[in-house]
Amino acid sequence: MAVFSQYAAVLENDGSPMRVRTALQLINQILDEFLTEQEGEFDGDTRWALTWFEQHQFALGHYGDAETLSKAKNTSVQGLVDAGILEAKGGRVRLLKRSELKSDWNPDRDGRTPNWEVAQYLIHELDQKGEMGAAALLAKLGGRGEMARDLAYRLYSLCDRKGWTQEAIAYNSLVISWPEISRLASEVTTRDPIQTSLL
Repeated sequence: MAVFSQYAAVLENDGSPMRVRTALQLINQILDEFLTEQEGEFDGDTRWALTWFEQHQFALGHYGDAETLSKAKNTSVQGLVDAGILEAKGGRVRLLKRSELKSDWNPDRDGRTPNWEVAQYLIHELDQKGEMGAAALLAKLGGRGEMARDLAYRLYSLCDRKGWTQEAIAYNSLVISWPEISRLASEVTTRDPIQTSLL
């Protein structure tokens, strides 16, 4: 966008002046293409959740549709339930909302931790306990946090395009706060329980 303030005019291919709105649309299109390509780096559970979220958000959907999609994403509905991101009852399924996440979740004791789950917990911690709370969780997550940040970028773009303002704000808050959360996480020290008991 700095180009618009540096030059007298920014031109379209045909030589006509480009509007700022057109430039923003082009930027968002390229960003969306980049983020879509990046989806291949996410685990199967997360790729399933992204597709399901785009179609249903947190609303109920048919079990059969979820099962078909799970086969395409190399996962299973039961695996998604076991991962703690999906509820399946009576032939219907839905993604769990952040408010429904386990309050005592510990990534070290979770055998199946998709990027989707990590991102949702980081956003929940940021919302409930601020940057320090998210940083404490990030310190426990180690390298798994970076993929959650990338997912938040992707989800923000999706929510913004769909007009889902509240969800867009949640994902954007993690993206905007990420530098400070990362800085704080690097300062968080985990004490050995034995040393703590001796102090």
